[in-house]
Amino acid sequence: MNERLWGILVDAFPKLLSYGVRVTVPLTILSFALALVISVIVAMIQYANVRILREICRFYIWIVRGTPLLVQLYLVFYGLPSLGVTLDAFPTAVLVFGFNEGAYMAESVRGALESVSRGQMEAGQCVGLSYLQIMAHIVLPQAFRTAFPALSNSLISMLKGTSLAATITVTEMFREATVINGRVYESLGLYTEVALIYLAFCTVLTWLQHIGEKKLASYGGDRA
Repeated sequence: MNERLWGILVDAFPKLLSYGVRVTVPLTILSFALALVISVIVAMIQYANVRILREICRFYIWIVRGTPLLVQLYLVFYGLPSLGVTLDAFPTAVLVFGFNEGAYMAESVRGALESVSRGQMEAGQCVGLSYLQIMAHIVLPQAFRTAFPALSNSLISMLKGTSLAATITVTEMFREATVINGRVYESLGLYTEVALIYLAFCTVLTWLQHIGEKKLASYGGDRA
């Protein structure tokens, strides 16, 4: 590695890491939080099997899973202004990433809900609990333990997917790398560096996932 490239990478690293911590990570957390709320609501509606609401949820999942995330970003950020609806880049990214990932996570949560014995729902009704109380105190805690690995994978995937926010002018880690590369023309070195930072972030999340799975397995064993 020549001295010029080394100097560029050393100078770029704190800038890239700063944008990763200040923009990429918050974007991921906010988007995932929104996706989690959406997925639980959609999954619970399907689990309750209310026909009209269930079909609306299935339509939402069909639309989101059948269209590219990049197209969804462009439709909201560049398309909605023609209808008089203008959003800043960062909120747009949060909304689109949240609604996109929420459709995928909803299927994971729904599958986890259906893995819980229906007899527990009936037992809750026998002791006078409402549907929401049964879901909150009995069904959802067990379902989340089952869905935890899939939801963790969704979080890791979302972290990597936030690089697409650069296409709608969100200055996150990948866009900053592109800006720097536009000045120094060292594509291989800079994009390798940003890839390694993404890898480091994902490694931390994977480590946390393993810890969480062990905790939940231990909890499940104690319950047994």
